[in-house]
Amino acid sequence: MVKQLTLKISTKGLFNPVYIPHINNQNRVQIYYGGSSSGKSVFKADNAVLDVVKGRNYLICRKTANTLRKSTFNEIKKSISKFKLGKYFDINKSEMVITFIPTGNQILLAGLDDVEKIKSITPAVGVITDIWVEEATEASYNDIKQLEKRLRGKSKFTKRLHLSFNPILKTHWIYKEYFVDFWIEGQKYVEKPGLSILKTTFEDNDFLEEDDKKALRDEPDRYYREVYSFGNWGVLGHVIFKNWEVKEFEEDRFDNWKNGLDWGWVHPFAFVRLHYDKDNARIYICQEICQSKLNNKESAKLVKPHVKNEIVTCDSSEPKSVAEYTQLGITALKAKKGAGSVDHGLKFMQGLTIIIHPRCQMYVNQIQTYQWKEDSDGNALPVPVDKDDDLIDATRYALERDSFSDEIPEPARTKEDLKDMDMFTPEYEELEDELMVTYEGGELLDGEEDCIDSVTGF
Repeated sequence: MVKQLTLKISTKGLFNPVYIPHINNQNRVQIYYGGSSSGKSVFKADNAVLDVVKGRNYLICRKTANTLRKSTFNEIKKSISKFKLGKYFDINKSEMVITFIPTGNQILLAGLDDVEKIKSITPAVGVITDIWVEEATEASYNDIKQLEKRLRGKSKFTKRLHLSFNPILKTHWIYKEYFVDFWIEGQKYVEKPGLSILKTTFEDNDFLEEDDKKALRDEPDRYYREVYSFGNWGVLGHVIFKNWEVKEFEEDRFDNWKNGLDWGWVHPFAFVRLHYDKDNARIYICQEICQSKLNNKESAKLVKPHVKNEIVTCDSSEPKSVAEYTQLGITALKAKKGAGSVDHGLKFMQGLTIIIHPRCQMYVNQIQTYQWKEDSDGNALPVPVDKDDDLIDATRYALERDSFSDEIPEPARTKEDLKDMDMFTPEYEELEDELMVTYEGGELLDGEEDCIDSVTGF
């Protein structure tokens, strides 16, 4: 027989006051949104731990499992520690499963990129009672509707869907689905049977340092100040792209594949796979990867199944990364960057119709907010805002050899090709125990014939 466990937890000093009334919120759909650094993710992690102690089972999702592991999974572990409940929980790090030992109730974490795991995931005891989608604006409408189907089965608890996020634009499907004709501007909380929405900002976070708050208040970019500091849904300003649409399409007929990659660590690593229909001046955005804190081996593992032996055009700012991708078996090509290349690439993309598959929600988020800088009077400047543009950059790289078709040489793959190119000098990269040579033209050196099969990346 399991002994009764009674926890007496003081809210003083552990919760931001704005969240305390929502600890026992029973609405079917609960939305927690607003500015960055508002403490909403910490509160939802705390709430999940306390709910599992009460007998609930949580499924927590983000767009990708990797970002979930490095963010929400860690927040859950911090919450367990904060409540001094470590001895009552078993944490399976590899599977991202957290079990409350006295009852067997669980917190299960899974990325929306692992469709089969989402379909088959089930707690050890009872049914899933709660689904929390962190950074929900990354998820598509179909993602959320599929998740809602998992909230079924007999339980004494009200089943609930929790969405937490920073807003983007009023054109986002979440705004249309939950906010239109319901949300009241100027309010912090609205509620009707089955749905509640709480808006918070950094001003509600008592645990934030004053210098951090000042930085958010003083954000110079108007859009980012309104959206990311003050948590307001954005409206279209001087956007760069209006030539795009989201639409389902079949990929079987595609044969002109292009792949682009933008390196990142704190700001996301980004990969785009697209089909270029040159005759009709269209591109079809088919696959996206956009994640922070991926090393090259981790990102290559995600990219390789999509590209196989195809060329991937990469940001040239990290030649060592391009060389490492070559060693990892990816045909990596450095992008040709220089004065005017960004402007040229954007103009080329503006001349195309951009069709985005619904699975690529993060691409939609970026393209609809990508805009020109403004002067003090609100007039557009011919310079893009350098934020949240990683997938756009990857697209420019993917299309570069088409936009500069007369200026960029084909990558050399044979000894004869390399000998014919006399444009650059070889570049050496010491990788692990062997010397890899990344050629950008030039003559073969003595003794390098044996490694010619492994030389790519131009």
